[in-house]
Amino acid sequence: MAAGPPGSRRRLLPLLLLLGPALGPALGQGLGQTRFICTSVPLDGDVCAASALGTGSAEELKGTVLQLRETVLQQKETIMNQKETIRELTAKLGRCESQSVLELPGEGKGRKGFSKNTMGDLSRPAAAETLSQLGQTLQSLKTRLENLEQFSRMNSSSQTNNLKDILQNKIDDLEKQVLSRVNSLEEGKISPRNESEERGKIESTLTSLHQRISDLEKGQKDNRPPDRFQLTFPLRTNYMYAKVKKSLPEMYAFSICMWIKSSASPGMGTPFSYAVPGQANELVLIEWGNNPMEILINDKVAKLPFAINDGKWHHICVTWTTRDGVWEAYQDGTQTGNGENLAPYHPIKPQGVLVLGQEQDTLGGGFDATQAFVGELAHFNVWDRKLSPGEVYGLATCSSKALAGNVIAWAEANIDIYGGATKWTFEACRQLN
Repeated sequence: MAAGPPGSRRRLLPLLLLLGPALGPALGQGLGQTRFICTSVPLDGDVCAASALGTGSAEELKGTVLQLRETVLQQKETIMNQKETIRELTAKLGRCESQSVLELPGEGKGRKGFSKNTMGDLSRPAAAETLSQLGQTLQSLKTRLENLEQFSRMNSSSQTNNLKDILQNKIDDLEKQVLSRVNSLEEGKISPRNESEERGKIESTLTSLHQRISDLEKGQKDNRPPDRFQLTFPLRTNYMYAKVKKSLPEMYAFSICMWIKSSASPGMGTPFSYAVPGQANELVLIEWGNNPMEILINDKVAKLPFAINDGKWHHICVTWTTRDGVWEAYQDGTQTGNGENLAPYHPIKPQGVLVLGQEQDTLGGGFDATQAFVGELAHFNVWDRKLSPGEVYGLATCSSKALAGNVIAWAEANIDIYGGATKWTFEACRQLN
């Protein structure tokens, strides 16, 4: 083909450069892997110079891209650090808000059950509950003073009467303090610190009263039979309990009977628990939360049809035999329920710890305040056989022929008391009148 004029060749050069990407695959078959760069060249410009300029621009673009990539990476790292800082600040803010909710009167929601930290500062709902428990304690002290008064009538002693009057005055003062705290709580005037201090003062006074009344009651101890006493657990704590000095033997049947009185809510707690090595729930009687009272044998459960949470004295018995796991429940001398397949063919194991007033999570300990018994308990007796309905009725009606437990008999010498639980005179027959 004949060559065109020089001007037309110069005008075709930009067109070829522009068509380079489209022609690349075809040309690349003979030239190997290639790259085409489109560069605008004036009609009178130097093609070689334009090619050199295009190469330089590509290098500059590559450097710019690398710089931008490095900047993006630095910004990404900065953002990650800021996110971590925001996360930490959010967590701190959440803790501050939750603490302020507990401290502000009338705000926040109480948690399910009761606070396990029974010795620490109380939240508002827990404080109100403590006031109610203090009121129950004061009522218990009043009842004990009435017993002392009756005793002093039979044994005239001016010193006993004077002490009784002093204690009565102190109880009246405590009632005024509790009423004042209730009013202050309702008006939101008590700060957590002042509340803790006031609670400490009232509990200290109560402890002193308990001790002085106990000293007075010691004067009655020698004049009463060893089984005419009761245990009182006025507060729901994880440190107030009694322990039976004697362990249970291996038993293939049992009968457990007691007098009991409680109006605690929700649930009166655990009247007794027996734990052995490797099994904390070998034998337990418990009413926890809104559940009915249950008896546990080797962690197997039976619900008992008792209705005794009314603040009155009731006599209850539970009998059981390992053969077919048959059980019976009695309330106030009458059978209220029975069943079978409760831990059948599992004998009650020996060498355990028998505790009154607390549920054991470990052998002899691991108490939980939410499961503690609140109320009064007496005549806790254990037999290694099933009592007959007649024998149970005799116990509930204070028959003179009623027998004491042949395994555990209710006697002051058999019980150790811990944590402020109290012991004072009790006559079962008088409670029926």
